[in-house]
Amino acid sequence: MPSKIDIMKNKVQLITYADRLGGGNIAELHRLFKGPLAGLFGGVHLLPFYYPINGVDAGFDPIDHTRIDPCLGNWADIKTLGQDVDLMADLIVNHVSSASPQFLDYSEKGAASTYNGMFLTMDSVFPRGATEADLLAIYRPRPGLPFSYATLKNGEKHLLWTTFAKQQIDINVNHPQGQAYLRSVLQTLHDNNIRMVRLDAIGYAVKKAGSSCFMIPETFAFIAVLAQQAAALEMEVLVEIHSYFRKQIEIARQVDRVYDFALPPLVLHAIFNRTARYLKQWLAISPRNAITVLDTHDGIGVIDIGADGTDPQNHPGLIPSAELDALVERIHLNSNGQSRQATGAAASNLDLYQVNCTFYDALERNDHDYLLARAIQFFAPGVPQVYYVGLLAGENDMDLLAKSGVGRDINRHCFTAEEIDQALRRPVVQSLFELIRFRNRHPAFDGTFSLPETGESEIIVRWDNGDTWARLEVNFASGSYQISSSP
Repeated sequence: MPSKIDIMKNKVQLITYADRLGGGNIAELHRLFKGPLAGLFGGVHLLPFYYPINGVDAGFDPIDHTRIDPCLGNWADIKTLGQDVDLMADLIVNHVSSASPQFLDYSEKGAASTYNGMFLTMDSVFPRGATEADLLAIYRPRPGLPFSYATLKNGEKHLLWTTFAKQQIDINVNHPQGQAYLRSVLQTLHDNNIRMVRLDAIGYAVKKAGSSCFMIPETFAFIAVLAQQAAALEMEVLVEIHSYFRKQIEIARQVDRVYDFALPPLVLHAIFNRTARYLKQWLAISPRNAITVLDTHDGIGVIDIGADGTDPQNHPGLIPSAELDALVERIHLNSNGQSRQATGAAASNLDLYQVNCTFYDALERNDHDYLLARAIQFFAPGVPQVYYVGLLAGENDMDLLAKSGVGRDINRHCFTAEEIDQALRRPVVQSLFELIRFRNRHPAFDGTFSLPETGESEIIVRWDNGDTWARLEVNFASGSYQISSSP
């Protein structure tokens, strides 16, 4: 069951890296929140700032999860920032780096190591061996099996469980050392003014022979334990899970907060196809305890509106599969093929089910459509979160993509102070800031959400709170929209 902690303000949140928005460190980022971004956000999700930030997965492969990369600053900087803005940080639950002290000790000493048993091998999950059916049952939104062949420093050979990259070794979260490790990280975050934690890759954290090893009943039980530990520290929990939409609704009933990953592709589909049909169907049933997004540090998800991969015929998606394929192709067309260069097997992607592209480029850099998309996001049920690239209506970074060869880097531009100043003068960014302030200040959004009946090409989203109200009316056929509200 959820922890029932409710810390997150019902105001627009920002999600950003500490080193990619301004001066390249926490102190410089803090200056932005005291300057041009002052009063704009109810909270900030600071993406991994742990040592090192320049590993194989931009901080999601921590060598030391309780240490800040020195190039970003220190815990005092985090504490100071947390005094001015509510902070969310990642608890990377599923894995640690193969260069972590814990794994290096295990690699050197094997069974004699204090950390023996903390890291998952194929044998530790399948002690009696695995059949082909066992392996095929493991949920994999990407090709291949979740194992990496490794020879330890002591000469032992193992098939290590590596859900993501081979350098990211999965933790046995049921082992005492694994549990102690996670508790120590949670405590460190709490001690340094972190008020909310995102449980990164939590869906994969519990492995069980004969199961899908993804969001199984034991996973929910584990989430409940972590949520209780966080609640005891007066911290709120957000889970990060990409999955079939009906499973997402089920998950939302059992946790504090989830992402609405279905919203971004549905908004694009509505704008591209001039129909509100599928968007309205989703908003009628979407989780109310959601964090709504259009863009994140990952790609634009498509699995979240697609059919259930385990039984697509009996469990269709939110839109037909042919329309989903056409949606992806339209993004590639709108971005002049740039997203195609960054998506799937075209680049070194961990995830093949996401389209790598800025949301602004996905909309062909159309300012009107971009602001329409943000208006829909801000009126949808949940707390809106805006990615730093999207905040500045950023464009695809093809230079960074060429340099790194990592598809998701197309949407991870490092903004200089000069680039930020230039972006702040753009009308589309100024209009977005006005929309953010409206969402933050109007009391109607603390009230009741409704979807008045409309035709297929139209949608009306309304919020009512006592005598106050706010209304978004969109005509996708004409592309027009209007926001109206009580004083």
